[in-house]
Amino acid sequence: MSVKAFELVPAVERDLLMGDKARINVECIECCGKHLYVGTNDCFIHHFLLEEVPSQKGGIKYSAQKLQQKYLGLKKPVAELRAASALERLIVLCDGVLFLVDMATLETVPSATGSGGAKIKGVTSFCMNGNPVNTDPFCVEIAVISSRRRTVQVYTVYEDRVQLVKEVTTAEQPSVVSLDGYFLCLALASQYMILNYTTGASQDLFPYNSEERRPIVKRIGREEFLLAAPGGLGMFANAEGVSQRAPVNWSESVIGAAVCFPYVVALDQDFISIHSMLDQQLKQSLAFRDGHILQDFEGKVVLASTKAVYVLVPLPLEQQIQDLLSGDRVEEALVLTEGAQPNIPRDRFQILHRRILQQAGFIQFGQLQFQEAQEYFRKGELDVRELISLYPLLLPPTSSFTRCHPPLHPFADLNHLAQGDLEKVLRCKRFLLSYLGSVRGTEASRASREEVDTALLKLYAEQDHESLLDLLASDNTCLLADSAPWLEKHSKYFALGLLYRCNGQDSAALQLWIRVADGELQDSTRADLYEYIVDFLTFCPNLDLVWRYSDWALKRDPKVGVQIFTKRSSGKDQSGQPMPDDVITYLEKHSPARLLYLEHLVLERRIKKEKFHSLLAVLYLEQVLSLLEGAPPPAPSQLSLARERLQALLRESNLYRVQLLLGKMEGCDQLLLERATLHGKLEDHGKALDILVHQLQDYSSAEAYCLWASSSSSSSQGAACRQQLLHLLLDMYLGGGAEERRGDLEMAAVDLLNRHGERFDAVRVLSVLPEGWSLQLLRPFLGRAVRTSVHASRTSRLALGLSRAENLQLLHDRLKERKKPILVSEKRGCHLCHNTFSCPDVVCLPGAVPVHTHCIAHRLADSALNTHADSAPSKHVDSAPNKHSTQNSNHT
Repeated sequence: MSVKAFELVPAVERDLLMGDKARINVECIECCGKHLYVGTNDCFIHHFLLEEVPSQKGGIKYSAQKLQQKYLGLKKPVAELRAASALERLIVLCDGVLFLVDMATLETVPSATGSGGAKIKGVTSFCMNGNPVNTDPFCVEIAVISSRRRTVQVYTVYEDRVQLVKEVTTAEQPSVVSLDGYFLCLALASQYMILNYTTGASQDLFPYNSEERRPIVKRIGREEFLLAAPGGLGMFANAEGVSQRAPVNWSESVIGAAVCFPYVVALDQDFISIHSMLDQQLKQSLAFRDGHILQDFEGKVVLASTKAVYVLVPLPLEQQIQDLLSGDRVEEALVLTEGAQPNIPRDRFQILHRRILQQAGFIQFGQLQFQEAQEYFRKGELDVRELISLYPLLLPPTSSFTRCHPPLHPFADLNHLAQGDLEKVLRCKRFLLSYLGSVRGTEASRASREEVDTALLKLYAEQDHESLLDLLASDNTCLLADSAPWLEKHSKYFALGLLYRCNGQDSAALQLWIRVADGELQDSTRADLYEYIVDFLTFCPNLDLVWRYSDWALKRDPKVGVQIFTKRSSGKDQSGQPMPDDVITYLEKHSPARLLYLEHLVLERRIKKEKFHSLLAVLYLEQVLSLLEGAPPPAPSQLSLARERLQALLRESNLYRVQLLLGKMEGCDQLLLERATLHGKLEDHGKALDILVHQLQDYSSAEAYCLWASSSSSSSQGAACRQQLLHLLLDMYLGGGAEERRGDLEMAAVDLLNRHGERFDAVRVLSVLPEGWSLQLLRPFLGRAVRTSVHASRTSRLALGLSRAENLQLLHDRLKERKKPILVSEKRGCHLCHNTFSCPDVVCLPGAVPVHTHCIAHRLADSALNTHADSAPSKHVDSAPNKHSTQNSNHT
């Protein structure tokens, strides 16, 4: 596919060049800055000044002014011209002689030695070194093909002389040469080769018949050459003989080539062909008849026919790229952009590259190639608002965004792009959803968070997308004023409440949710909206909102609503939490909820406060009494459950007001078991057992009462208490009752003894048992009592034996210590007075610590005196300290 990369602009017209001389032809050209030198077949050099002038069409045209011309006097065509601007010299090849000409006057430069040293004879062709190895700035290096057989010479050229550097011989006569550094690229009669003229190392490239076609050897960069290869190919080769670029497929009749990156320009008899070095494709073809010269001078491509000179002016890179993009040739535009990177300043290239990528993305977007479009947008760092602005009403009206100018795409909006195709609109919206989701939270959307989040919210709401709630639950910057009407339009009231929350309007959110929960507004987003509101109030730090909206939750379902208070934090930090007393007061009009909250305080949080325990016990009791007095009678299981809860609290808690509860139970014979428990709390065990044994006749409960009442004491006290209560119960069994119950009481006594025989005082039991009872009846009890007695005896003897063994071990250790030597010297001090020892009379303290005998005597006397003072009557208390002080002063 073609692209307009160059324009062919006339530089020197025929009339200006040769006037009315029809037989004059252009033989060679050289351009140095604005100066153009033309060598003709009549041995003249023409000097022109070229000025760039803007054309009416916005391009460039050239205005040529002929400065002078010079006849060289050799009557032969000027074969080649090369400018050495640092020397202000032209290197001229004419009639096989190479010599120097002044660039300003076109006068031949004489030799400094006067011996013709500024000329080289027998030359067929030459070239300049584009990568000189000589560091002298006032000389140039050239390679010369000598007419002598198979010889190439390297010279250094100065202002007025030339100096031979190296002469190398080749296997065949070279016809064309190009020089880069130490490397010669030569076209021989049958092949191309690379030759290092310093080392003599050579590398054959590929065969080529110079007699059939004119060879081309063109230096295009550092140690890289362009060659005309067989088959109409333009081959690239570096100094190592390796081709690092794909060949260009030009015509078989190419007579000249040049490189204007990233293009290769080739000239044949009828056309100028322009190929890309990046993808090797033919990009442009221009008709150009009678052309026979093509050269590039410092990026300027100059062509010549036999009668005129032209300049091939490259169009601006941006214009070429835009032309490609206009034809939807995205890949070619990107290849051209990236290939031109080495020739563009870094900052400018980055701006250009990003814009091209963004335009490429919109081209793919318009073709519904969304995956490719997203990749181009990502690489081009697209301002996401450019994409959002295509979708009507998605960009907030408060946004200050304006589209890029010049525009990145031709679309007014999505409707313009889709042309009424609803399926296309839907696909584009799905892509935007995906793209916004991928860039949200990244650096690409940092400057447009509000626009991105608001657009996502609108798309999610419109398409009933499940991610709407995730967006609002995350840290977002959705604009409330723009988003709220959109959510209301699509009946997303729960999401709107979340948006209110994100903007700190919790009260508005609760009011809206309550309207949905009450059925005033329709939104099926959450079936458990009531439970959600309760959870919200549970963790809401604003107590004003909690008090305001808890009443609605409690009226709807007390069991769930009370969780607002029961699930709140119960840690050490209670700042911002409602006080339990305030909650209980608040819940007075919600009795079921108040009972549940008290259970939470007492049974779960284990708060040790008499008020809460007493109130919970009273509520339990009132609940039981209401069931007992209610009509119709309650279900047995309901009453049983209520009594079990009351009994459990009465047994386990020690903080409620016992007398208050006893007063409320007065006269209620159905609650005898509870009354017995309360008497037990008052340690009125006799009355409690009397209720259980004689009124309830519940012997198992009486036995359990004894175990429960003694369980709160310590282990030793508990055993004694348990024994006392069991004896009390036994006495009550044996003390008799009504005649018709005597047998039951005796059987209960026997069962008590047989089950807890080890806990009774056997001697005491035997003394109170009726004489008519048989041993067989009491056999289990007696067996347990004997085993307990034997066990206690053996345990005592074992403890006594262990004590004696410990005492014996201590005596043994004492004897061992006595046998150890105690070292006393004049350098060692007493542990009590810290004075040194003057005699061996010492006393040894535990740990082999020696002290003076008089020091330990004083210590023992002081201890005895203190003990006597502590035990003496009060009237002697004053004299003891005085005596103690006297002894201390004497000791000192």
